[in-house]
Order: sequence, then structure tokens, then C-alpha cells
Amino acid sequence: MAVDLYEAAVEALEHGHGAEAVDFLSRALRQPDLPRDDRAQIRCALADAWLLQDDLEQAASALGPEPAGRERLNPARLSDLWRMHGRIAVAGGQASRGIGFLTRALRLAERAHDSQAIGLAHYELGICYRQVGDTAIVGEHIAQAASALHAAGDRRHLAMVHSLSGIALAQEGRLDEAMSALRQAERLALMVEAGDVLGTVCGNQANVALMQHRHEQALALAERSVELQETAGTPHGLAIALASLGQICVRLGNLKRAEEVMHRALDVRSPLQFMRETTGAVHDSLAQIHLIRGAHDDASRSLDRARQAYGETRASGWYQWSVRVLDARVALRRGDAEGALALCTNVLGATDVPAAYALQAELTAIEALLALSRTTDAQDRLDAAAARIQPGTMSGSWGEFLRLRGRLHALASRATEAYHDFGQSVSVFELLGERYQAALGYLELGRLAAAAGARSRATRYLTEAHKLFEVLGAAEVIEAASLSASLDSAATGGFVGVQMDGDDALVRRLVDASATPALLAREGSTALLEACDGTAATLLVELPGGRIRVLASAGCDADGARALAAVALRGRLPAQSAVATEPVGRDADGARHAVVAIPRPLSQAGRQRFRTLCAVLRQGFELCQARERTPELVSGALERQLEPLLPGFVCASTPMQRVTDQIQRLQGNDLTVLITGESGTGKDLVARAIHAGSLRRASMFLPYNCTSATRELADSQLFGHRRGSFTGAMADQPGVLRTAVGGTLFLDEIGDLPIDVQPKLLRFLEQGEVLPVGDTRPQRVDVRVVAATNSDLEQRVSDGTFREDLFYRLSVIRIHVPPLRERREEIPHLSTFFLRDACERFGKPGVRLSPETLDLFDGFAWPGNVRQLRNEIQRAVTLTSAGATIAPDLLSPAFGAAPGLEAAVTARGRARRATLASAVEKLEREMIEGALNRSGGNISATARSLGLTRRGLYLKMDRLKIANAAGAS
Repeated sequence: MAVDLYEAAVEALEHGHGAEAVDFLSRALRQPDLPRDDRAQIRCALADAWLLQDDLEQAASALGPEPAGRERLNPARLSDLWRMHGRIAVAGGQASRGIGFLTRALRLAERAHDSQAIGLAHYELGICYRQVGDTAIVGEHIAQAASALHAAGDRRHLAMVHSLSGIALAQEGRLDEAMSALRQAERLALMVEAGDVLGTVCGNQANVALMQHRHEQALALAERSVELQETAGTPHGLAIALASLGQICVRLGNLKRAEEVMHRALDVRSPLQFMRETTGAVHDSLAQIHLIRGAHDDASRSLDRARQAYGETRASGWYQWSVRVLDARVALRRGDAEGALALCTNVLGATDVPAAYALQAELTAIEALLALSRTTDAQDRLDAAAARIQPGTMSGSWGEFLRLRGRLHALASRATEAYHDFGQSVSVFELLGERYQAALGYLELGRLAAAAGARSRATRYLTEAHKLFEVLGAAEVIEAASLSASLDSAATGGFVGVQMDGDDALVRRLVDASATPALLAREGSTALLEACDGTAATLLVELPGGRIRVLASAGCDADGARALAAVALRGRLPAQSAVATEPVGRDADGARHAVVAIPRPLSQAGRQRFRTLCAVLRQGFELCQARERTPELVSGALERQLEPLLPGFVCASTPMQRVTDQIQRLQGNDLTVLITGESGTGKDLVARAIHAGSLRRASMFLPYNCTSATRELADSQLFGHRRGSFTGAMADQPGVLRTAVGGTLFLDEIGDLPIDVQPKLLRFLEQGEVLPVGDTRPQRVDVRVVAATNSDLEQRVSDGTFREDLFYRLSVIRIHVPPLRERREEIPHLSTFFLRDACERFGKPGVRLSPETLDLFDGFAWPGNVRQLRNEIQRAVTLTSAGATIAPDLLSPAFGAAPGLEAAVTARGRARRATLASAVEKLEREMIEGALNRSGGNISATARSLGLTRRGLYLKMDRLKIANAAGAS
């Protein structure tokens, strides 16, 4: 009964249903005569269920006191208890205490060889170290957690690990990688129908999308996150989702909704530590709202509250940077430019400031320099900042940069250049949906036009700015209204915009806009409208079937743009037509065209100007397409990835990490690879991983074992033959090389390839040609070759059984797969993975490996490597029943003497063995104690010096009753 209730609770917890799990577990605890291990397991699950509901008090009560020093429990259960105590400590704001508990949990999990417990402990430690700001160690804990939880098949927590990885990557500025990790987290959460985890993942995706300036996507994700968290009923999760939604609403200029959402987030009550971080983020966003409205005192008070909330968490320095940059902006808006500059200088002087906030501080400092009339300093710093901005990925910063550059142009009386920069800044922010920033651009355009006496243009720009500021309740609404009222009614104004001598500035504007296709289309239509003095302009794509897709338009709405396009594409237009059209290259869907409606026919010079601008636009679109086609070499491509290269590809050791790094470096090329390693190490899995990461992954992966054929047969099987070329050749055969065309051919045991066939393989590798048996013409074949061997090819070259030239041709890239005895830390994870696979294959659920069996696995030499481990587990599962535990007596004779053998041993033999055992024990004790003293009690260093794993060292210390006095001190 208790078992059934516990399993039902585990299923509820996997879906995030905390209240349902509490009901099942409370009933399970009331069952009589529960074993101690079972009771501890239920208590841990019950505490987890209460934490899902943010009830710290109930969680602590369910878990009970910390385990006593001599608690007699299974190490895996003890690990669970300490992990839950660590989680409760961290949730209550005691991060250092929590790290101590979680470290103890990890050590016990390693002793128990429990992959899931190991993974969960690493995951919780990763959360802790991120919170205290030790980012260097977070990545390693995340990677170890992913390897262990993948082996254990724990998709819920694996999704949470990927989500944590996404947060860490985003904070490093690696936004594309962050979004990729979060998409993987989303996929895993959907697989297990974990609504609470999915809500968290969507919230993190929204934050990354916001950092990428994809505001509409961010808004949709944040709203989905709120819905999911409301359904899940997790208070702190809901508060975080609301805080993210509010921040996005601030960016989009929906300040009323932002305030409502923010205050709703503040109304959520939760004792969890994460809630304090959320409170800080909410006050940060409220400060931004007050700043837009010109309520400087309210903004300062909100920033003080944000600082207080972040300070209570003793959290990562990541959270302070937004507050510090906002402090500078508040000072600037108060008129304290010197103070703002000093605050920005302090931020920029910090060694650990994230790149995104450093750029924000730099732009704010430049604005302060302009306020102080230090234009030379402002220009120098703006030129330096230009190299740090990537317009395609940092659109918001690019918009601010353009506005500041426009102000410098205006101060230097370069009105045309200023006009283009202000106009493009408006386009950037309108594309992003950032209404406040767009309004600031319109205000600058209005000032520029007013200064030139261009009354009609100034009125238009200032009216647009006034309308946006009024909707936002922004302080600048007064300035816009004042400027509009002060315009000289008699002014006809100098022309502000595109002039006949301003083509260079116009071309530069289009080149700048080629950061993204959307911005280029918008700027292009505006530029064509003004350059041709037209009434309407549009850029469009002509789709199959006569359909039209409008890319952007100026001077008309979408319906007007489609009508204009229909007229232009109806047929050939006369030279003096009131519509000018020009092809602008092609995109993926069809031909691209520029169309401008003009009040009078273009002159010859005007038409040439129109064609020149269209040529610039075509080159800009081609540049955008080239960027999209270029494979992205992300900065972390060579860093440890979380998702296994293939199912069963466990990477939890340094030697295997080197293998994984080599495989990742090979992605995107077709070099020949030679894989070496002992039999059973998994060379075929490495070959498949290389293929899966290559550009040929959609094509065939074909293995061929070179041991299985004679010379004649190998020649025919590899290169094919013509009908009648030898006795028994009844039909043409393509051979494996031509069969694998476009894909990868895996030549296993290449060292056994007959020497007479080796020259033909060398010819193929060098020239890409094969000559089938009985044919006279070689044929070109596009196949990548990956070879593997467990033999010493250098020795075979010396013996004359393997060609030296072929050896060097195969060894372009060499990957050595280490034996299992050199990566013992992977044994529990591999055992867990193979056990799950065998249970599913043979229909025997619930089979477990006993601690004694896992101890034997940890100390065994594994001459057959991973293959032997897999076969041993499959054999044991076959011999046992569902729900049983695999004890050492079910293992093959290789793991010890057969039953009854001990009774046949003579007394003299027993004495000899006992004496030898005593000698070995004494030697082990001396070596371990000496190594501990030399390392100052550092377990990792001691294990490395003795050639042991940490788990192996702990087992020996337990058996020999060795206390780590140096480490304890």
C-alpha cells in the first residue's frame, strides 16, 4: 500500500502537482511498520511537495531534524535527506549553510553510485553558486548534473538543468546559446507534462527574448508563463512570471498595464529566497516607469527598495548592474550630468560588469558628456563604442547610438547626417515596438527641423512625439508641446532631409540599416520616398501565382502599398509614368521590387539616383542573406554541451570530455577520422556521434567490418563489381562506398583490411574515385570515411601488414577512446542507463542494482570495457524478476569465486590469503594517510595522486576506518 501511494506521489511530483503529492505521501506515512529507509524517502518527497507550494514551514516539519552523525540509512537515502535540508536552507536565505548540506549530499550520492541523486545534488549546487555569484563553478555543476540525470532518465529535472544553463548563458551575453538551451528545456518539460517547469522555462525564454530585443515574442512568452504558473499554483513562480511580463510592458510603452502587473507581483506572498530577488526586479522596473514620467524622487525610492531587496538575498552581483545604470540615468534627468558621468565611470571601472550593462553605461556617459558640452570627448567615446555594437543583435543599443550620433552631427551643423541618424533611430525603435524611445527620436527630428525653420516637418515630427509622450504620460510631452507652440508661423524653412548633394549620407544610412532585413526594408522605402520626392513608396516581393508580400512602405498604409504594387507589376510602364519601379534582387520566395509613386515623371538624373539607391538596397539585402547563410560559430561551441551527442553517450569524466570536445570541433567539416581504443570502449558510438554532428547527418551512416572478409570479398564489398567480372557475379553490385553516397562510411577494425585492398582505399581517400571489380572506368563518389581500430597500427606498419601511406592518410584526425577503467566516474551513470534500457527491453520494471553490486562494478578492471558492462547488466536482468534487486551472486564468475569455493579452500590457503590481505590493507592505509597529509586533506587531490576516483577513495577510507583529520581541521 505504501509503495503504491509513494509511486502515485512521485508521478504527481513529476507533473508539478504538489498538493496531490502531499495527500498521497501523508497517507503513506501513516502506514504501519514502515522501514527506516522507506520512511526517509517518503519524508523527502513530502518536503519536496510542500516546497512546490512555497510552504517552507511545512517542508521543514515533514523533513524533520538533520540526520544524526551515525544515522543508519542507505547512503542514497541520506543523500536525499541532506539535499532536501540544503534546499530548505537555500530557500530560507541561508546559501552558505545550504551549500554545506548539498556538498554532503553529493558525497553520499557518489558513495551510493546513485546517478539521480548525484545529478540532483549537482543541480542544486549550481543554483546555489549562481545565487552567491560564483559563476565559474556553476557550469561544471550543470554539466555533471546533465550527464547524471540523462543516465537516470529524469526528464523533469533535466529540463530544469537546461533552464538553469539558459540563465547562466544569458548572463554571459551568449543569448543564442541560451535560447537553444531553453528550447531543449521546453521540449523535455512538455514530454513529462510538467506545467510548473514549463512555466519557468517560458519565463526564462521571455527574458532572453527581451535581451535580444524581440519584444513581441517576449510578450507572448511572458503571458504564457503567467498562465502556466497560475495553473501550477506556485506562488514564487507566478511572481517571477509577472515581473518578467511587467518589464516587457515597460519596454513596449504599455506603462499602465506594467504597473498593474508589477503591483500584482508584489502582492504575491512567499517566504522563499527567490521572492526577494523578484521583489528587487519589480522595483527596478517601477523605477524605469517613474523615470519615463519624470518622477525622479519616486524613481530613486524604487531603486533604493530594489537595492534593499537584492542586498537581503546576498545574491549575485548580476542584479546590481541595472540599478547602478538606472541611478546614472536618474541623475542625468535631474540635471546632474557630472554625477551621472561619475556613476557611469564607476560601473565601467568594475572588472565583472556584464557587457550589455557596460554598453548601457557607456551610452549614458556619452549623453552626460553632451549635456556638459564636452562634444570632443563624446565623439571620441562614441567612435570607440561603435566597434562594440552589433546592430543585428543589439538593436536597442544601436537605436540609442544612432540618436546620440545624430545629436553630435546636429551640434556640428551637419543637418543631413543628423536627419538620417535620427530617422533611422526612429525606425529601429518602431520595429522593436519601443514607443518611448521612438518618441525621443521624433523629438530630436522636431528640434532639428525647428532649428532649420522647416515648420511643416517640425510640426509633423513634434506632433508624433507629443502623441506618443502623452499616451505614455512621459515628462517630455511638455517640451514637445512647447516646441510646437514656438514654431515661427511665417517660416517656410530650409529643406531638412535628403538633398541632391546628400547622396553619400543617404547611402551610409542604407548601409547602416543593412543590419537586419526588416530595418533595411523600412529605411529603404523611406529613403526612396524622400529621394524621389514621391507620395508613396513600397518594397515588395512578387510571389508565385501573382500574389504580393509587402516588406515595408512609406507614405501609405498596407492597403495602399498593395494597390501601388499591383499597378506597378501589371505590366511594362511607360518611361514618363507617374510610378517608378526597379528590381531589387530576389529573396527566398520570389523577385523583390521597389515602387515609388511620383507626382511628376523623374528626370534623367532623378531616375539614375533612384536606380543607384535600388542597387545599394539590393547589395544590402544580399549582405543580410549572406549573414543568415553563414554557419554561426558560437563562442561556446567548444565548451561542454549538456545534451548527450547520442543516447547512451555518457560524458562525465575528463578523458571523455576530451573526446566530446574533439567531436564538436569536427562539426561542419568532412575530414577523415581515425578512432582508436580497446575493444568495447564505444568507438562505433563515437563514429555515429561524428556523423550526427556533421552536415551529412540527414544521409546514411553505413558501418562495415573489415575483419569479416577475404581480399576478393573485401574488394567487391567495398568498391562493387560488374556482372560477370568473376565466378558468381550474377548482377552488378554498387559496393558499400557507392551505397553510402552523400553520407558516412564507418570502416570498423580498419587494421584487418587485407593489404591488397588497401591501395584502392587510398586512391579513394585521395581522389574520391572507386574502381569496381571488372570495370575499366573509375567513378567519383562523395562519401566521408570514419575508421576505427583496436590494434596498434604503427606496429602493423612496422610489420608490413598495413600501408604507411594509408595510415597517414587515415590519421588526419585521431580520436582515442579511453578504456572504462580510466573513466570510472562514469560507471554508475552507464550502469543506470543500461539498466533502464534492459528493463524496458525485457519488460521487467523496477529492477535495481544493489550497493554491493555497484561497489564491485566500481572496483572491477573491465577488460571488456563498456560492452562488458552492458552485457553484464543485460544478463543479470534476464536472470531476475521484475522489481528485484541485482545482488553480486547474480553476476558472472568473473566478479568472484563461485558459490561453495570458499569451503574447499584449505586452512593454509586461508591463512596465506589473510596474511596477504593484511599486508595489502597496511600498505593501502599508509599510502592513503600519506597522500591525505600531503594534500592537506583535499579529497580530490588525494584521489588523483593515488589514481582513484573520489568514490573509490571514500570507499577505501570507510573500509579502513581512516578519518580525514587534515581536511576536518
